[in-house]
Amino acid sequence: MNSKTDIAQSSAEALRYPWEQHPGPEEVVEVRPGVLWARLKLPFRLNHVNIYLLADGDGYAMIDAGFGNEETVEAWTKLFDGPLKGVNITRLIVTHSHPDHVGLAGWIVERFNCPLVMSQVEYLQSVYHQNRGTEERREAQRLFFRRHGMDESLTEKLLGRGQDYLKRVSVLPPSYRRISHGDDVVIGSRRFKVITGGGHALDQVMLYCADDKLFLSADQVLSKISPNVSVWAVEPDQNSLGEYLASLASLTTTLPYDVLVLPGHGVPFYGLKTRIKQLADHHEERCRLIAEACREIPQTSRALVPVVFNKHVLDEHQMGFAAGELVAHVNYMIVEGRLTAETQDGVLRFRTT
Repeated sequence: MNSKTDIAQSSAEALRYPWEQHPGPEEVVEVRPGVLWARLKLPFRLNHVNIYLLADGDGYAMIDAGFGNEETVEAWTKLFDGPLKGVNITRLIVTHSHPDHVGLAGWIVERFNCPLVMSQVEYLQSVYHQNRGTEERREAQRLFFRRHGMDESLTEKLLGRGQDYLKRVSVLPPSYRRISHGDDVVIGSRRFKVITGGGHALDQVMLYCADDKLFLSADQVLSKISPNVSVWAVEPDQNSLGEYLASLASLTTTLPYDVLVLPGHGVPFYGLKTRIKQLADHHEERCRLIAEACREIPQTSRALVPVVFNKHVLDEHQMGFAAGELVAHVNYMIVEGRLTAETQDGVLRFRTT
């Protein structure tokens, strides 16, 4: 029989969304005193990214910058001419290297003459993405896709539109200020602990203010969708899903259940530990589907994509992410001893142990 304490804690851990409506294109919402939330459009199925501004002395620290295209420049211009008129950006903290977060960093830094703040790995990864279009790197990615069972036609599509979004980054500032896991960062009257985690990105930055029970989770914990966790040719044996699940487990033990979570996409929410369990269960269900499909006949990653991603028709952009995420799952299952890998005619196939 549940006690009153059990019932109260269960209720507190339930998912709640204080703001079901997101800010409009020329709006800013205050979610806590001195904490502003803006939302920018993205040109793909995940059609938005959240930006947060934290009161910081005579201005605001900006968390992430948005996608590197003219539409985002126009959106920021309207905000700075409208609800953010006269606002000074004191520093730009970019959570990770994906173009929807770091894409306009150079433009923001130049406009406000403010420092760029990132983890070292994510800054260097941003530089890598910006300079990754060499033929040698394209060939490595081509071989990676072919090794996982993609045919030549699909591979060329994935190397085209499927990877084009990585180029949508303004010229990065030539220097930055490093933050690392465990650092304390003072922003205005608030003190944040820096937490980093792998999986979605290599060393994604999250910020936790214990006094205000405020957690900026970036893309590590999203409110209603699962962040992409992928493996690519640059590190083909990476156990990114293992890193991601370890990060979620650490957040569960580190943070209280009643923090307000400000995610990189979706809406702010309460119920962090409930959401983390949902995300972990989601990946376990995908592993179960893969194990079942590989039980009788060894399967390639290409053959497994429709087994796992069976709810939508995937375009090249989405197929690229699906392929990378599928490889992340089989790599994790190999490390866990749930699959074995064998090579036939240069193509990897996986069998359930």
